[in-house]
Amino acid sequence: MSQAARGHVAMLIFSALVAGSFSLGAQMANFVSPVAFTALRFVLAGVIVGAMAAATGGVPRTALAAPWRYAVLGAIFGAYFVLMFEGLKTAPPVSAAAVFTLTPVLSAAFGWVLLRQITTPRIAAALAIGAAGALWVIFRADLGAFLRLEIGRGEAIYFLGCVAHAVYTPLVRRLNRGESATVFSFGVLVAGSVVLTAYGWGAIRATDWTALPSIVWLTLAYTAIFASATTFVLLQYATLRLPSAKVMAYTYLTPSWVILWQIALNEPPPPLLIVVGVGLTALALLMLLKDEEPAADPSTQSD
Repeated sequence: MSQAARGHVAMLIFSALVAGSFSLGAQMANFVSPVAFTALRFVLAGVIVGAMAAATGGVPRTALAAPWRYAVLGAIFGAYFVLMFEGLKTAPPVSAAAVFTLTPVLSAAFGWVLLRQITTPRIAAALAIGAAGALWVIFRADLGAFLRLEIGRGEAIYFLGCVAHAVYTPLVRRLNRGESATVFSFGVLVAGSVVLTAYGWGAIRATDWTALPSIVWLTLAYTAIFASATTFVLLQYATLRLPSAKVMAYTYLTPSWVILWQIALNEPPPPLLIVVGVGLTALALLMLLKDEEPAADPSTQSD
């Protein structure tokens, strides 16, 4: 299997795991501070990824060079998760997932600024279709709401988080100095844990952890193991093998996965008109994957 194909498989799994965060996160978002929850999530995920790194050769001394890299990336990705759960307090899971699909457009822009990655006409058209599908869902298939820019507060908050996510993706490629996906993810999680704990110490101390409902602990376990530790590694792995725009293209699958998650959790599916927008995002993904060009081996790439 080629390096590019491995990157695509990683992102397919990534999109399915990320979708669970929306459905579970919406159920628990109003029970705990997003900052306190995310700080604990990063700590647990850091322990898991740290164990993975230790089992696969440990952390080489060279990975400790320029630790500021991990602090920058940890702060950015921590901000994304905090804003995500803050947004899910009021945004429906499918709408939030649609906001998430705007990140490929943003990622393509930041990819050009940071890496000078060129967006081809095919990719640009696919991003435009995907963005149209996302806006269709975000404004709930209401043209009048779109013209009046009636976007929900939760969706607006989460959009800011998606901007952070879009910056994060090309920065990983720019700041990575040959570290493996696991080692690099461990550094980001450790630094993110420190930043979030320092920033949210007041919220952490104010939280009555023993009184939290079971859905919070279930979501914490899922997000720490699958939607943090596993997806962190998958994202780093894919980012080193695919252009930023194509890495983030897999976010177009997230609304479809969220609908399946909602059905599995006995939540009602969205109206048919909303599903039309989800279909457009899926079409955008297919366009982005068509005529995939061979990707260079990451060992031959330079920042």
